[in-house]
Amino acid sequence: MSLQGSVSKLDAVFYPQSIAVVGASTRPGTVGNDIFRNLLFSEFQGSVYPINPKSSHVMGVHSYPALGDVPGPIDLAVVIVPAKAVLDVVDQAVEKGVKGLVVISAGFKECGGEGLELENRLRERVQAAGVPLIGPNCLGVINTDPQVTMNAAFGRKMPSAGNLAFLSQSGALCTSVLDYAEERQMGFSKFISFGNKADVNEVDLLEYLADDPKTSVIAMYLEDISNGRQFIETVRKIFWITRKPMLCLKSGRSPEGAKAVSSHTGSLAGSDSVYDALLIQSGVQRVDTIAELFDYAALYTTQPLPRGGRVAIITNAGGPGIMATDAAVRHGMKLAELSDATKSKLRGSLPATASLRNPVDVIGDARSDRYKAAVRTVLEDENVDMGIVILTPQSMTDIEETAAVVPDAIQGIDKPVVCSFMGAKDVAPGVAVLRKAGVPNYPFPEDGVRALAAADRLIRLQEIPRREVLDFQDVDLERANRIVAEVLNDHQQRYLTQAEARPLLECYRLPLLKSAVVTGEDEAARAADAFDGPVVMKVMSADVVHKYDAGGVLLNIHGAEEARAAYAKIHRNVLKAVPEAKIDGILIEQMAGKGVEVILGASRDPRFGPLMMFGLGGTLVEVLKDVSFRLAPMWQISAERMVRQIRSFEVLDGFRGNPPSDVDAIVDTLLRLSAMVYNHPEISELDINPLIVHAKGQGCSVADSRVMLRR
Repeated sequence: MSLQGSVSKLDAVFYPQSIAVVGASTRPGTVGNDIFRNLLFSEFQGSVYPINPKSSHVMGVHSYPALGDVPGPIDLAVVIVPAKAVLDVVDQAVEKGVKGLVVISAGFKECGGEGLELENRLRERVQAAGVPLIGPNCLGVINTDPQVTMNAAFGRKMPSAGNLAFLSQSGALCTSVLDYAEERQMGFSKFISFGNKADVNEVDLLEYLADDPKTSVIAMYLEDISNGRQFIETVRKIFWITRKPMLCLKSGRSPEGAKAVSSHTGSLAGSDSVYDALLIQSGVQRVDTIAELFDYAALYTTQPLPRGGRVAIITNAGGPGIMATDAAVRHGMKLAELSDATKSKLRGSLPATASLRNPVDVIGDARSDRYKAAVRTVLEDENVDMGIVILTPQSMTDIEETAAVVPDAIQGIDKPVVCSFMGAKDVAPGVAVLRKAGVPNYPFPEDGVRALAAADRLIRLQEIPRREVLDFQDVDLERANRIVAEVLNDHQQRYLTQAEARPLLECYRLPLLKSAVVTGEDEAARAADAFDGPVVMKVMSADVVHKYDAGGVLLNIHGAEEARAAYAKIHRNVLKAVPEAKIDGILIEQMAGKGVEVILGASRDPRFGPLMMFGLGGTLVEVLKDVSFRLAPMWQISAERMVRQIRSFEVLDGFRGNPPSDVDAIVDTLLRLSAMVYNHPEISELDINPLIVHAKGQGCSVADSRVMLRR
């Protein structure tokens, strides 16, 4: 299924029949010289026109003073002139009928001030003319398809052809990536440096690559994302229509992003949390390093995706087999249980000292025939979803012969297999054989297992169930809108105490406890008497954000006299901690039953909109930072995975004899909150901390909440 239709405007950029290089230079070592040289010597299958008003020829090719002087049509113009001259060149290109532009020149928004204004004008010109533009401030574009064989970039060499597409905001990174990929013998279908993305952005390029038959895997380096909601919707569509794996190295994991200190959610939701949530929900795998990106890409571009997470290990040494086992367990994989039939067959081809259990140890003196028999037999087992073949170079090991039999052994088996021929120099000839045959090799077993684990996570992302945003029929949207409008009628922004937020939470049928607000000791005594069982008492004040820290919360209050004393004590505590605090009253609330404390929250990112948070609750949430994030609105499966993603999920799943918690109730509450913050953009921050989660089937209770509304 095509995402863009049969013809795309970007075909002019990637499949031009004629290219003009505006700023082609006669001076070696300049960008204008390098790009023209690359086009000339990459065997480009079309016409190339150098544009240089000061020279009659560039590298023996007749040069033209301006685009308008070229006698034939021009599909693509590659522009390498000073930033201030770019607009004039664009005007000439539009007049000439050029169909696509790549602007290499720097000096635009990355410089700020005049550069930003210049880039805005550049965007307006090309978008008004309907001419797609890559850049400015980029390395250029490469298409290895033999139909064009185009190197319109100023890297040192043309990469080999492959089925991996790479796109990057950083031009400098691209040159390193090209060199690294060559060393690993990996080729590319398209290689795109898109710089400042004044016009064509990452979403446009992803849509194009989704339809590209030469591209099977997409890798990207991003510094930011232009439109988070559009990115999610587009990439989800790509992921579930084409099944093309997508990898992203997103810079900026440091916690120095903008922080709000008014709530737990605000203080924990740095900018990187938004990108994590966005990429997870889109189906894009995030990586931390270039090496990790290529480790995964090496698997995805050469091997089928697994049908499950059961891994088999074949090794000629016990230690590396244990290393691989430890890595598999660490990454959440399962060791495959080999069938009795498989063990019986292995017994006939392996020595008596060999291990027939997984990991299968073929013993240090194993030669290629023993490896071939073991690999084939193990991978044919229906209990095995994927495999790793480990070789340590010993004196009797025939490295190249063993490398040659691995592709034969897995021929016709639709399961991913990787190798770890351990070391570097000694195994290099065997590694070359493997790579040529399309079997990825990793220097150490842990790296190979990590790549297989990534493939397992990818197929789990592709699971279909519960991919819908639930439409809650019991929500009173009309009343909720009235409440928000009334609160903000006389305020630009307003913090709602727990009691004030209650009517809004009621509209979304959140699991609230019975409560009352009192403004005097006698009233507190009467209210406590009316409750059945112990109560909790909490200060209600817009000036007290963290009530526990200010001594504004007292638990387990029984009867009228304890309530009277607690009322006075809360006032003393709060006014000592926050002397200027205006106390609006004391909330008396029934004590929730036993359960695990969790936190649910929301904040609003200025670019991507509402961001949901979940984690274990209480006062230590900002210290432990064991939280997960998703953008709202969420699918049901997103909320389920969000809950299970935290490191301490075991606490909710039943720990040390405690009953499992009602995870379904958490998911329902998360989805209701997600709907609420999405429906009401005036909600800028929200915390429910804690939500008390009771035993499975017994629901949950909102024990404390706060909401910040802004116009």
